[in-house]
Amino acid sequence: MSKIEVNAIEPQSGTTLTIGASGDTVALAAGATSTGFGETYNGAVNWDTTIKTSGFTAVSGIGYFCDTTGGAFTVTLPASPSPGNVVGIKDAGSYAGTNAITIARNGSNIENNASNAFINIHGSSTTLLYADASRGWLVVDSGTVFDFQQPEFVAATGGTVTTCGNCKVHTFTGPGSFVVTSGGNDLGSNSVNYLVVAGGGAGGQGKAGNGGGSGGGAGGFRESRSPGSPWTASPLASTTSLPVTAQTYPITVGAGGGPGSGCGTPGSPSIFSTITSAGGGGGGGGQSPDNGSPGGSGAGRNLGNTPPVSPPQGQDGGAATGGAAAGGGGAGEIGVAAPPGGNYGVGGRGGAGVTTSISGSSTAYAGGGGGGGYAGGPGGAPNAGGAGSPCGTGGRGNPVANGTTNRGGGGGGNGGGDSSSNAPHGLGGSGIVVIRYKFQ
Repeated sequence: MSKIEVNAIEPQSGTTLTIGASGDTVALAAGATSTGFGETYNGAVNWDTTIKTSGFTAVSGIGYFCDTTGGAFTVTLPASPSPGNVVGIKDAGSYAGTNAITIARNGSNIENNASNAFINIHGSSTTLLYADASRGWLVVDSGTVFDFQQPEFVAATGGTVTTCGNCKVHTFTGPGSFVVTSGGNDLGSNSVNYLVVAGGGAGGQGKAGNGGGSGGGAGGFRESRSPGSPWTASPLASTTSLPVTAQTYPITVGAGGGPGSGCGTPGSPSIFSTITSAGGGGGGGGQSPDNGSPGGSGAGRNLGNTPPVSPPQGQDGGAATGGAAAGGGGAGEIGVAAPPGGNYGVGGRGGAGVTTSISGSSTAYAGGGGGGGYAGGPGGAPNAGGAGSPCGTGGRGNPVANGTTNRGGGGGGNGGGDSSSNAPHGLGGSGIVVIRYKFQ
């Protein structure tokens, strides 16, 4: 591009720009206007420091800082431009990836095409120079904040820490603190994925010479796996990871439910940041095996996914048949109803849990407890897939099964038996919290 050097310009009057000797100031006569001396043929842009938050028409020679945090808008290029006209646009709000800046061509081509252009990357900027009627506005400079920003990664302490490839995994089997010392950035990592499983509910108590207790519901199961993460997640996993900053996040790991008066008690919730998984429902007691409780997964015909979240954290409990009790709900399946069987009915199977390899190995969590049989009948079979808790067993003198520790399994209900003493409950399994993030 040509460069013109001028040693002297004879002063003019009227609305003409007057330039005197070297060192003189530049003044405009009344009625004259200026675009900031950007209308030159060397691509120079003078930036207007006023932040634009709504649509406008650009003036040649000026660069504009645009902030679309409040919503997308359009920057219209000058009409009837001349070769050498130049306009700059910068996403000053670093929000164009969400609310794009439209660059309206206003009758001229942009990069040889009769179509508008867009800034849709956070922190992007572009400088457009008008060439001619055929080529139109051409990009002569562009960039993003990422051109000079270096990747930073989440760094943290707490729990039992293991490494899986380029990811750190923090496992909490009891209460603790996840202490983030660096929040990272977009180029490295600035969010974490999680597994939060609550304590399972206890199974219901069998009634002597009568009905079995229903299986406890599994603890609520919540998982996230952001797109591209290198592990096989459960079918319940959310695709939204959890942003973190440098601070301490208390971790609550829910205990399993214990014995109650006839009915088993619910499990306790597990909590990480804004993610709470509800404890599993406690199983119903003999003669009233449907009188369990709702929870992460329900027990005794009660609702799971209580309180509701999406994706659902668990399933409903099954229904009793006479005095034969149903299985508790699991994360992946409704508790199975007790099949018909007369006075010696068989208890229903616990609902299946789900499997994830977020910790580095494929592990099943949150299966429902099996229901107890009627009047000494056998208990429900182990839940499908072996996930979470084993089932309860029915009948006098048979040991009742507890939910699996740190898997959030529901406790097994026991059968009524034919003795004068009531059969015991199966305890709910405690929960777990697993946090995973990219560290390099």
